[in-house]
Amino acid sequence: MRPSILRRALPASLVVLSLALTGCGGGDDGGKESNGGDTPTAASETPAPPATWPLTGELTEGGADPARKHPAYIVKIDNSSASDPQIGVGKADLVVEELVEGGITRLAVFFYENLPQQVGPVRSMRLTDVGIAKPLGATIVTSGAAPVTLNGLRKAGIKFLDMNNPHVVRVNDGVHDSLHSVMADLKKIGASARGTATRPDDYLPFGETPLPAGAPATTMDVQLSGGRTSHWKYDGTKYVLQNGYMADGDVFKPDTVIAATVRTSLAPYRDPAGNPVPVSHFEGKGKAVIFHGGQAVDVTWEKADEGAELTFTDAAGNEIEIPAGRTWLELVPGKGAASTGSVTYR
Repeated sequence: MRPSILRRALPASLVVLSLALTGCGGGDDGGKESNGGDTPTAASETPAPPATWPLTGELTEGGADPARKHPAYIVKIDNSSASDPQIGVGKADLVVEELVEGGITRLAVFFYENLPQQVGPVRSMRLTDVGIAKPLGATIVTSGAAPVTLNGLRKAGIKFLDMNNPHVVRVNDGVHDSLHSVMADLKKIGASARGTATRPDDYLPFGETPLPAGAPATTMDVQLSGGRTSHWKYDGTKYVLQNGYMADGDVFKPDTVIAATVRTSLAPYRDPAGNPVPVSHFEGKGKAVIFHGGQAVDVTWEKADEGAELTFTDAAGNEIEIPAGRTWLELVPGKGAASTGSVTYR
């Protein structure tokens, strides 16, 4: 796992001990310093690197410790017209879009820095979520899952909260139908967490090294199936999804969009309508395009296994760092059972 950027300076007691040992050297100089009696220079502490948030790489306000007593949460949110409007997505740190059955997609929406009171519509998990959640040790918030999925996630050690939790409930808002009416109160979920204050490892390889020069790209089309293509536009500072379902004033506008091509297979069950259920395997190695600042950079992504850290390299094998900010990650179906994805830009 990638170590946390947040490090501590040496404890004061160790610095004092170091100074004391420096002044106890042998010799017959009558206690005078070996530099001729000048006042010794105090040992300086190694300054701690700036504190940053693990899902964005951004500096915390005032250098505050970013550790929380709750884990990072990933809320599974429907991404079809039935979910319109999606609630709380604009307050997220990071979003992953994944293919599910019937050619539609679902969002895995990450929260750590801020936990909103209402997020949804909350939907069910898929086996794809193992590779999404495991590197972060995140807890998934979900309406449920098929038995095969539940067994797979439990085997992988993925924790989740479903509708047995009192803060994941159906609401009658007069807008969403019953299937798309489940909402989660992350603020109460986080407040009820019993963990100690810890900071997850960075989800992406954030850094200050500029991205390599890329091709101009202010309009991008990321096709995940025959029925879903995410249309993006760069507005000069952020990327704006043209065909999303986020509520007005609650829109997630990423600084970076990453389209990573992944291998796919089919789960050993079908949905209630008889549709095959695709699984995107977020492990191994594949091609990706990083969109940032109106440029497109072709890279290779790599993850040794489902729980390993994610890395990017250029054509020469040099590691690529992701600029700090909010990120939308598209898992584009490539080789496998659902090989219908593509990435185009201009």
